[in-house]
Amino acid sequence: MKKNEVYEGTVQSIKFPNKGIVCTPEGNVTVKGTLPGQTVSFILTKKKNDRMEGRLLEVIKRSPVETDPPCPHFGVCGGCSYQNLPYEEQLKLKSGQVKKLLDSAVSYDYDYEGIIGSPENTDYRNKMEFSFGNAVIDGPLELGMHKAGHFNDVVTVDKCCIGDADYRLIIKETHSFFKSRNIPFYRKHTETGYLRHLLIRKGKKTGEILLLIETSTQIDFRMEDYSDMLLSLENRETGGLTGRFAGILHLKNDNTGDVVNGENIDILYGKDHFYDEVLGLKFKITPFSFFQTNTLGAEVLYEKAREYALSVIPDGEKPVIFDLYSGTGTIGQIMSEAASRVTGVEIVSEAVDAAKENAGINGLKNVEFIAGDVLKTLDSIDVKPDLIILDPPRDGCAPKALAKILDYGVENIIYISCKITSLVRDLGPIQENGYRLVKACAVDMFPNTSGVESVILLSRSEARGREG
Repeated sequence: MKKNEVYEGTVQSIKFPNKGIVCTPEGNVTVKGTLPGQTVSFILTKKKNDRMEGRLLEVIKRSPVETDPPCPHFGVCGGCSYQNLPYEEQLKLKSGQVKKLLDSAVSYDYDYEGIIGSPENTDYRNKMEFSFGNAVIDGPLELGMHKAGHFNDVVTVDKCCIGDADYRLIIKETHSFFKSRNIPFYRKHTETGYLRHLLIRKGKKTGEILLLIETSTQIDFRMEDYSDMLLSLENRETGGLTGRFAGILHLKNDNTGDVVNGENIDILYGKDHFYDEVLGLKFKITPFSFFQTNTLGAEVLYEKAREYALSVIPDGEKPVIFDLYSGTGTIGQIMSEAASRVTGVEIVSEAVDAAKENAGINGLKNVEFIAGDVLKTLDSIDVKPDLIILDPPRDGCAPKALAKILDYGVENIIYISCKITSLVRDLGPIQENGYRLVKACAVDMFPNTSGVESVILLSRSEARGREG
């Protein structure tokens, strides 16, 4: 096979997260964005020893299980990858990927509980971030997601299926508002323009909406007019918002980076936060707070983590629980009723401030949250845990931090992961330190995408029992 030439083949399987293994007479090639059973054409882009990669050109023959995607932006927008699979098929695919990867890391039997689907597989996200730009050079203003395979191109996604109807209406009206006024978007390569990003968050349980628009300071535009337009969407007799604005914010940012951040925020309306609820607890959320993007899915995930924890806590006992990589303290607060003390450690100080405030809102007295790197902070904590819950970032635990965590020698660890390959890597040193995988469950927090969460229970007593 030669680079830059076109080939055809049949997709045999999908390697996590969305790497199709295409079988051709000349060998197997990895092609992203494909489904098992499809016949596809692709151009070979990489060839190194026996590893070959290609870029999808065309689906010549659809998979037997493939359906028409519900979203008209599918294939153009670079977001969702599995909308052309029925939801049950998505769950089968993700569950099989998680099980296969876990099996590659262990050599003994464990209880794999399969996958739990999201309570909602459309309209489920509580946070979405959109970019201003254009789809082609010198094209009209767009507001939406980056085009598939083209990071600098943006396509308007006012019919997106993973945010609810309020997101779709806000995108449509925002796009129309600025396009009709010929307001330019910010161009990174020339560092000129005005409109940059739009961030929308909405409480699934409360219906409160927090909106932040990010611009440069290069145009003196009356942003209050935009705020007034948004507020008018609440008062439409038909076709208006189902939720209500808690706050409308304007972030002025002249930095060249393509990330929504900064401190120069004006409150155009309301306040700079809103509230939502998870498993009966109330949480204050700001524009940049870490909070699971699928509220109902998070309840499923945290219920499973709590179930695993309660299964190893002896009746009548109240253990000391460490919630490491605790974010805004959601898991720690959910576990507080079963614990004598919960200590959360999180490196992002803003998240820790939010965790402390949320604990106060919920009236929890036996939780504390510490800002700091897990590796360094554990040495300063004056108690030892009886149970550890880990929820590290996508790349998993840093090796030195994981070694220090394992040195506690607690009987049981709950590990929550948003990237199964990172979890599987960490299972190596975890098992070397005397732990065994007892139970595992996948949770689909991200329907229509390749993402999947996993939660596992690890035990030292189980390991000793096997050795005995």
